[in-house]
Amino acid sequence: MLSLLLEAGIAQLGAAIGAGLAVIGAGLGIGRIGSNAMDAMARQPEKIGDIRTAMIIAAALVEGVAFFAVIIALLCNK
Repeated sequence: MLSLLLEAGIAQLGAAIGAGLAVIGAGLGIGRIGSNAMDAMARQPEKIGDIRTAMIIAAALVEGVAFFAVIIALLCNK
């Protein structure tokens, strides 16, 4: 019985670590997207609209992948 409880605890710990890594990765990715977009806007002010659109689309894709990774990590602990 104790081994089953330990296995369940380890699975939950693994899911929590996986979800945390996914969120950290998404945060770093979105931060880099924003940083590079600001640099590009400063260099080419006439392209602000195009760069902003590309930045928002890229950030949404990164956020979607991170959300998917968190859901998968939480579902894997069962």
